[in-house]
Amino acid sequence: MTRAVRLVLEGLGVIALVVAAAGAWFVFYGADGFGARSKPSAVEAAIARRVRLASIPARARSVNNPVVDDAAALAAAKAHYADHCAICHAADGSGATPIGTALYPPAPDMRDEGTQSLTDGEIFFIIENGIRFTGMPGWGHAESGNAEDSWQLVHLIRRLPGFSADDIAALRSMMPRSSHEHQEGIDHHAPKAGADSHPHDPPHADPHSHGAGPS
Repeated sequence: MTRAVRLVLEGLGVIALVVAAAGAWFVFYGADGFGARSKPSAVEAAIARRVRLASIPARARSVNNPVVDDAAALAAAKAHYADHCAICHAADGSGATPIGTALYPPAPDMRDEGTQSLTDGEIFFIIENGIRFTGMPGWGHAESGNAEDSWQLVHLIRRLPGFSADDIAALRSMMPRSSHEHQEGIDHHAPKAGADSHPHDPPHADPHSHGAGPS
């Protein structure tokens, strides 16, 4: 059997699984609708994993990470992850964020085997190209010849299972703050009602003191 025929058969198999899953959804969940708040079934999860693997070219799976895993690469990856990824995947990689848990399927816990068992090339391909029918976008740096930051992220993802509380706190501190969080910070530091005035504020005039009021 040639490789082309095998790929066609695998593709037909994936399509058959998708059709079967769609039928199962209609039978078991159709009455309640198909909102994104439901938890994916075991069948859906199995199909999603299979489709994800099938979407990654074989040549991409065996690509080794060309970026040296050193302190400079890790620092750059942390800054990139905090700015681009943590809003969905969380600082610790758990996916436990308001956006990550509201996606369908939810953002995965990248510390678990489902992500850690992937090759570096597979993780890189997912970062670069995204995953269809999920919330994972494709960042596409490889086409511009600037894929170093994605390879740095691969190193960071490998380290997530061993991150300490200090590592996670440092990443959280680097995450952008929303306007709501910024306002909360302002409110937190603002003087409370009835508090003493700032030492540089001018004193309030006492209407009963000498010279106060109209002459």
